[in-house]
Amino acid sequence: RHPLATFFHLFFRVSAIVTYLFCDWFSNSFVACFVTILLLLSFDFWSVKNVTGRLLVGLRWWNQIDEDGKSHWVFEAKRVPTIAASTEAEARIFWLGLIICPVIWTMFFFSTLFSLKLKWLALVIAGISLQTANLYGYIHCKLGGQKTISRVTSRLFGTTDVPKRQSRRISEDSTEEHGKTGTR
Repeated sequence: RHPLATFFHLFFRVSAIVTYLFCDWFSNSFVACFVTILLLLSFDFWSVKNVTGRLLVGLRWWNQIDEDGKSHWVFEAKRVPTIAASTEAEARIFWLGLIICPVIWTMFFFSTLFSLKLKWLALVIAGISLQTANLYGYIHCKLGGQKTISRVTSRLFGTTDVPKRQSRRISEDSTEEHGKTGTR
């Protein structure tokens, strides 16, 4: 349904990686390579955050600063009852691109570090930062923000969230029963 968004989701990511790998073959200018890759990473960050995430998976996130100067992450998820086969494929492409690229940039980090090409280290760290920020934002969107993540971790580690959930269920059940009896 959104072939152009799918194309650009992968285009900027893959272009930044390919340019990083083969930039020395095409140009001797470190600055030109650095700026080109950084622009591709920035275009990717913006397009994924503002366009492709919303179109392909119905998720979006942003960070806003309140009046006190505190930073707040905001996560949104569009509720879609059924997903068509084409959008399911697009969602799979979205998530694979979102997960694989930070892993690739992390491998570039260790490669750059161990080969002592330290001039590229700042660029690789920028790539990791931009890719990971999008991944972090969309994982939080998918899981429902901080509240869902705390519930998931409490289930994993068996914290004392169980009595709270049971008391909420009991109060919800009594509310539902009260609503049923009040309508008769």
